Amino acid sequence: MTQSDDAASGRLTALLEGAAGGRDGQAWSDLWTELYHNGSLDVSDPQVWRALTDMAEGVDADTASAALHLAGALLVQADRRHETRDLRDRHAPEVARLLAAAHRRRPATADRNDYCVLLETLVNLEGDVHWAEDLFWGIAGEEYELECPDPDCCAELWVVIGERASSGTSQDDVCSDDADTVPLQPAAPGALDGLGRRLYELALADGQEDVADALTHAFGAATCPECGGRVSVVAHLMARSG
Repeated sequence: MTQSDDAASGRLTALLEGAAGGRDGQAWSDLWTELYHNGSLDVSDPQVWRALTDMAEGVDADTASAALHLAGALLVQADRRHETRDLRDRHAPEVARLLAAAHRRRPATADRNDYCVLLETLVNLEGDVHWAEDLFWGIAGEEYELECPDPDCCAELWVVIGERASSGTSQDDVCSDDADTVPLQPAAPGALDGLGRRLYELALADGQEDVADALTHAFGAATCPECGGRVSVVAHLMARSG
């Protein structure tokens, strides 16, 4: 191992220890920067997965949630970047423990936004789709920015979910009380299948009725105010993820 490798390993150890201590917010910021954004530290280093798994299984809720979120993001990024599940397969025992820890946290996560992050994490840890971040960003923020799929239209659409569930051609449109918007068509809960049905049922089981309702809109359809065409929110997110 070179001197540079030693220095990187030492920095990684220090950041993981700082994050595990629960008092060093900068350590978490630096871990995201150097593992996820810049890639200057080795995401495949076994100590990353040992530490994140131990933190996820620990008693401190904030530390556990942070560890789970980072782990899920790192796995999906590796899947997409390398077009293989090599990192996920290499650390399969840790991924299984992380997934179990995430499920244990579900009933104890009362805050709506925290719960959305947890569901995103679950989907990322499972690794079947790569667009969970976009899905739950919209659920948490109660809006999506889409584009009409009709090549003759291509209007930009703002879709708002929740009490004002509707679509319009600008953010100001859908947020204004007198806006000329088109109501969303939520998916009927009984018609949901696959991922949509499973997430809906998880949210209901955990007492997150508001999130469950938002999911029916995300898996439903908007109408383009320009051309009248129907726009599947989830299909748009899937296409955008590549």
